[in-house]
Amino acid sequence: MNTLQQTISQLTRIQVATVPLSKAVGISAAILMGMIILYTVGFASSDVIHNAAHDLRHGLSFPCH
Repeated sequence: MNTLQQTISQLTRIQVATVPLSKAVGISAAILMGMIILYTVGFASSDVIHNAAHDLRHGLSFPCH
């Protein structure tokens, strides 16, 4: 019976993945910076900047809007 309990214990053990704080901060900073760049370029009043970003998007095979 002890072997059965050990097997059940091993099968039901939950593993939690942890992310180091420095990695979480880096990922968050990269996402935030990307959002800021997209927002800034997307709403830029200069047509040159907006069109350049739009052309880059098409060059990366993203569909047009």
